[in-house]
Amino acid sequence: MQFLSQIFRIILIDLALSGDNAIVIGMAAHRLPPRERRIAIVVGGTAAIVLRIALTAVAALLLRLQGLHLVGGLLLIWIGFRLLEVEEETHEGIKVAATMSGAIATILVADFIMSLDNVLGVAGASEGDMRLLLFGLAFSMVILMFMGNLVAELMNKLWWLAYVGSGVIAWTGAAMIFEDAVVRRYVVVEGLVLHAVVIGITAATLLAAHRWHRTTDR
Repeated sequence: MQFLSQIFRIILIDLALSGDNAIVIGMAAHRLPPRERRIAIVVGGTAAIVLRIALTAVAALLLRLQGLHLVGGLLLIWIGFRLLEVEEETHEGIKVAATMSGAIATILVADFIMSLDNVLGVAGASEGDMRLLLFGLAFSMVILMFMGNLVAELMNKLWWLAYVGSGVIAWTGAAMIFEDAVVRRYVVVEGLVLHAVVIGITAATLLAAHRWHRTTDR
């Protein structure tokens, strides 16, 4: 029963924490032709799992690195901004190149930043059992592949989902910033105030991406 309970916990952790990673994969790959999109999702997702294995091995060290969450959060906000900016330009008929290498690079960078919590959660739930740890990593790979392709398909049909996806990415980045030890040394926000600040940063990111290319084109 304990073994089954651990498996159930790992499944829930993967489902809860891999969704934002899948959104990045879908947003990065959906403008590619179908065949290249599948390749980008498979290659990017597989490489992301390799990164997670590496992160698992050095998770304790990474947690001690002050400033890691701050830098990672800022990078995620930039990724959310950039992905939405490209979607805005494409939606307005401005031709924007979509390359498989660019999509894979975006997937890898974002997944590296966003996977730490997932890795730590699965590692904790596995309680040192290598079989459970490998199951957690393999299951997260299935989620990334399936949900990433699903997001890509939906975004090709429902353009406005770009705002939702970029919002999730920017929200994740903003929340990471205020988890960082360096930031908390000077600024401590919690509860409703934290949610309000994160919402403000997310909204500002989406608005900036919506307006940016209009300003630069003038």
